[in-house]
Amino acid sequence: MASKLICFLVIFSLTSLFMGASNAWLMQPDFYASSCPNVEQIVYNTMKQAVSKEPRMGASILRLFFHDCFVNMITPTFTGEKTAKANANNSIRGFEVIDAIKCNLEAACPQTVSCADILALASRDGVRLLGGPTWKVPLGRRDARTASLSLANQNLPPPRSSLANLTSLFARQKLKHQRNDRPLRRPHHRPRSLHQLPTPHLQRTPDIDPTFAATRQANCPKQAGNGDFNLAPLDRQTPNKFDNDYFQKTLFKNAVYYIRIKRLYNGGSQDSLVKKYSTNQAVFFQDLLQAMIKMGNIKLLTGTKGEIRKNCRVIN
Repeated sequence: MASKLICFLVIFSLTSLFMGASNAWLMQPDFYASSCPNVEQIVYNTMKQAVSKEPRMGASILRLFFHDCFVNMITPTFTGEKTAKANANNSIRGFEVIDAIKCNLEAACPQTVSCADILALASRDGVRLLGGPTWKVPLGRRDARTASLSLANQNLPPPRSSLANLTSLFARQKLKHQRNDRPLRRPHHRPRSLHQLPTPHLQRTPDIDPTFAATRQANCPKQAGNGDFNLAPLDRQTPNKFDNDYFQKTLFKNAVYYIRIKRLYNGGSQDSLVKKYSTNQAVFFQDLLQAMIKMGNIKLLTGTKGEIRKNCRVIN
């Protein structure tokens, strides 16, 4: 998984109110009950195959969901996102899985299920298959007819975004924050990470547990360009599980991205929330599932707006 996901996924687990989902009332979990009754099973079965083959894929699909929600409604074209500054290493992935789901659904229910709904369901199932929470996904989205590089550059946070910048980006999406306005970037636990960005931090070890740092330095050489695309687990105990382990590791400076999260856990107002999530996984899961639903309501296209794509990569 590319380091970008570590850097900005997500403060959603702390969002409390979405103010812009004027069309959300049109969305229902049983939207396809008559037109495509097996939609959720088809999506789940395809995701199960993909995640069984490569656990990292569950997180990759989740990242696609985040990107497209923030850039241009939910529609997995990613023409603009692929070349955005936040994706300079072309690290978003999982397109072939969305293609496979769409192909299976077209065989069962031709031109019925939107690519936007496919991505929303696949993201939920990716989390579920890695041991995380599940939730009912409101359905009824339609696909956008555009994808924008400029919007991607405006709305996707760069890897080293400050807390203030992240808060501003969420405000731009008309998201307000709960928990005393404590946004938290957290890597929705994925199995592995690329080391393009954290390598310098690993070589400057005072802020990281030295034993943990030593185990990573061998795989992430100090020399620029050496090992940039090497993969290493974010934690050694549960590398393929979606859980609250990252918060626990953060408390002990035993996480690849401790340097970045320490701006949130460094004697400030966010410390209590990091501690709460580290000791109460159920609270983290509950906040997360509510936030994921709200994220899926950003800039909705419903009714007769947009289209139902035959191919998720191109407009009809």
